[in-house]
Amino acid sequence: MTLIARTRTRAVQTLSLDSPHNRNALSAALVGELAGALTDAGKDTGVRAVVLTHTGNTFSAGADLKEPPPPEALVALLRQIIELPKPVVARVTGHVRAGGLGLLAACDIAAAATDATFAFTEVRIGVAPAVISLPLLPRTNPRALARHYLTGERFDAAEAQATGLLTTHADDVDTALEPILDGLRRSAPDALAETKRLLTARVLEAFDRDAADLTALSARLFSSPQAREGMTAFLERRDPAWVV
Repeated sequence: MTLIARTRTRAVQTLSLDSPHNRNALSAALVGELAGALTDAGKDTGVRAVVLTHTGNTFSAGADLKEPPPPEALVALLRQIIELPKPVVARVTGHVRAGGLGLLAACDIAAAATDATFAFTEVRIGVAPAVISLPLLPRTNPRALARHYLTGERFDAAEAQATGLLTTHADDVDTALEPILDGLRRSAPDALAETKRLLTARVLEAFDRDAADLTALSARLFSSPQAREGMTAFLERRDPAWVV
């Protein structure tokens, strides 16, 4: 079963997360297939930019709790998006949760529909947004992000843009993306690659400095008693034991 759908229009390669049965959760299989698709796009001289989008009403629900990828694989995928020598543009028309927000932050440009919703739900199942902090912390408003990290509250596209998660939002996301994709098509490929390197240098510094520690933290938290209770409660559709 293919988990990443590929289409191309005028040098823009669209990669769609296509696992709607589990809300495009980041399973080991989906992460591996997306990494392969990004590798192909990076090598293809006919590709000027990549659009990362989704089928169904959810961009990504975060890590697949039944078949999670190793933390190292998620780190590698996020870094691959950041290091890809072509701009990666996120197109969101639904909900984004937990690890899906890491994908959003790794992209160079992110656009969403006005009715999209967002939430860092990790704390509510007993873990922390550890690995996805690598692209998130350098690119977002620290005070706004603190509230979202600590409470797990759902927030809207306007707040996501104010936080720094989104470049833009609009009722019609494709209309909003038209001038952006037109600009990328009019830009020289080598110039785009070097400009992206300028923009991502600080983010990659965070990967070099913190990736090992945050990967270890993620592994430790996911194997903790609180995480087991939180994930069990989530799957059983009940509150975890710590809720007061």
